[in-house]
Amino acid sequence: MGVGPFKVEVDLMQPMDPEKKPAVHATPLNHVGLWIDNLPVAVEWLTSQGVRFAPGGIRKGAAGFDICFIHPKGNEELPIGGEGVLIELVQAPNEVVKAFSALAAQYA
Repeated sequence: MGVGPFKVEVDLMQPMDPEKKPAVHATPLNHVGLWIDNLPVAVEWLTSQGVRFAPGGIRKGAAGFDICFIHPKGNEELPIGGEGVLIELVQAPNEVVKAFSALAAQYA
């Protein structure tokens, strides 16, 4: 929805095979994706704050952007999770970072 760097993507998912993962039909909200200005720096900082990430680390996502996931649940070692929701962190393209930076500067 929308245009340019402020457009929003909404994916409506149906399982290809209900017996396999990801179980996109098992929860009302499968995951939320958020643009991140600098994904490696964000992951390093969040980990230092106790955020638990899902296995797999930073990798190329289906849309071609680098991604990683905050685990829905924390554990003893890393107690902060997504409170039951899988949270996708997505490396924002340069044009999105620039557009949001310019917008923020207007209100600074």
